[in-house]
Amino acid sequence: MIRTLLILTASVACTLAAPKRVAVFVALCDNASQGIAPVPAKIGDGNKPEDNLYWGCTEGLPTCLKASKSWKLLKKEVPADTRILERCTFADTAGTMELSVEGWRGSDIGVCLMAFETALVSGNYDLCAYIGHNVLMDGAIATLDKRAAKPVDAIVLCCQSEAYFKKRLTDLGARPVLLTTQFMYPRGFLLRDTLPRWAKGSPLADLRSAAGASYAGNQKISTKAGTGVFAALP
Repeated sequence: MIRTLLILTASVACTLAAPKRVAVFVALCDNASQGIAPVPAKIGDGNKPEDNLYWGCTEGLPTCLKASKSWKLLKKEVPADTRILERCTFADTAGTMELSVEGWRGSDIGVCLMAFETALVSGNYDLCAYIGHNVLMDGAIATLDKRAAKPVDAIVLCCQSEAYFKKRLTDLGARPVLLTTQFMYPRGFLLRDTLPRWAKGSPLADLRSAAGASYAGNQKISTKAGTGVFAALP
């Protein structure tokens, strides 16, 4: 009888647990203002999220989540802050995560990065992610003189993010859980395929494996090569 009550209590506790809060900051691809290899003009206009490589295209994060049966769109809005062109709120159907994803104007990529780091230290989220061009390759950006208000995880999907972001994130008090080692294309499906494992508390090696397999399948390369795109984090 006691064992049954304990099981029921644990089950109710799991059911009532608040969903983990995730914030994603996407710097829209922009030929005009970012130090990137130019892409076709239509998908490289950082002022038009609906056609943008990192947003409205098939492999942009909002598009990936809308197409997935594991996620549902709760809200779509245009914020008052004109630097943010669109904000979407999603929840996973398992009830474990609520995700806010913002598409930032391409020319405001530096401010987008600072918004990501501000969210990290705010204490409002369990995980924050940045997707886009590695703006630190274009020049230095001041770091925040703060540390995270509570334990928080971080994902940075851009070229060579381990080399440029790992110390920056740990100095803010965040735990990097997915970073990259090579030049790469930060596709939205990488978060779609790794966040469920993160929400379950899987080891970081499992997140790396999931990202590697997802990337390998899309790029038609070996799983070993795909996994090598992502850093082996402790």
